[in-house]
Amino acid sequence: MSHSDLINALQTHGMRLVDPRAGQESRRGGAGPSDHKAVTIEGTTVMVPVHTAPSFDSPFLAEAPDATGAARLTRDGAEVGTIRFPTRARFYQLKTADGIPYSHIATLHSKDVLATTVLQTCIRYESRKKTCQFCSIGQSLAAGRTIAHKSPAQLAEVAKAAVELDGVTHMILTTGTPAGKDRGAKVLAESAAAIKAAVDLPLQGQCEPPEDDAWHQRMFDAGIDTLGMHLEAVTPEVRQRIMPGKASVPLEKYFSSFEAAVKVFGRGQVSTYILAGLGDTPEVILAMGEKLCAMGVYPFVVPFVPISGTPLESHPAPSAEFMAAILQPLGQMIARAGIRSADMKAGCGKCGACSALSTYETLKLPGTGVPA
Repeated sequence: MSHSDLINALQTHGMRLVDPRAGQESRRGGAGPSDHKAVTIEGTTVMVPVHTAPSFDSPFLAEAPDATGAARLTRDGAEVGTIRFPTRARFYQLKTADGIPYSHIATLHSKDVLATTVLQTCIRYESRKKTCQFCSIGQSLAAGRTIAHKSPAQLAEVAKAAVELDGVTHMILTTGTPAGKDRGAKVLAESAAAIKAAVDLPLQGQCEPPEDDAWHQRMFDAGIDTLGMHLEAVTPEVRQRIMPGKASVPLEKYFSSFEAAVKVFGRGQVSTYILAGLGDTPEVILAMGEKLCAMGVYPFVVPFVPISGTPLESHPAPSAEFMAAILQPLGQMIARAGIRSADMKAGCGKCGACSALSTYETLKLPGTGVPA
């Protein structure tokens, strides 16, 4: 099994743990890679599901780590490699002057990426008829593991500490969608300005397409280096079924906003997130990927992971074969378009830990020595 295929299989099947306490604690609820644990395999750090329904029956088992932090990874009892768990972030030991743990303000993703949900509330999530069926943004707030609104000053303080103590190399600022036509762009710009005043750290902002394209320049001027506007699903019927509130923003608006954003941030510095396994076929995802690559928008396709407590908690994860049918040709498209993840300044695509996509970007065609 190739390195890419092993990562792909782990992310679709998930992984069981002999010692759940080993290494960096896993994430439950919230935005981003929830119910996952970070592991490093052959130098690549990935987020692997460990608290999801498929992972409880996974053929992959991580044994307890030895004194050096290395652990055997087996599949159906046969060893397939050695993994390591990143150590717990040092900045997690700190609190703000008013007693809020830094871990409630931002979290470590992968091994060197800082991430935060600036607004932990969302107009979509607050309505059962509008909520995105896969989203757990409210879970960590309800459990007391985060706060509803991280102030610019708090984010700057934590970002500076994460860089100094843990060597964080870039930061992701996402947000629940607030009421208002900026759709979160305003709070992202305010946050970025404060962070950049405190520390030189590449930033990605993530929000729905703002009504006014002028917000792209405002976010860029505030210090946001790359922008993510996430489609999640690509066909109208799947969008309406899976995220009825977010689907009220039509695909046409996303495309016009992508075009405007690329003019500001540059090719390969604008991205979108697509969840594979919710009903879109590989063919329609690849057709969308081709369109996005031509626009200079990086299509970050990840396997859908059913998160406990959400309406889709029992929805099956896609198979490794389904994901490979998308990621291998998509990696080739990205390489041909010249918008590889390694060239992104910040963000989910650059991190790449939630998908095997970046490893497929660098595969060589047999006998040619050139990228596939």
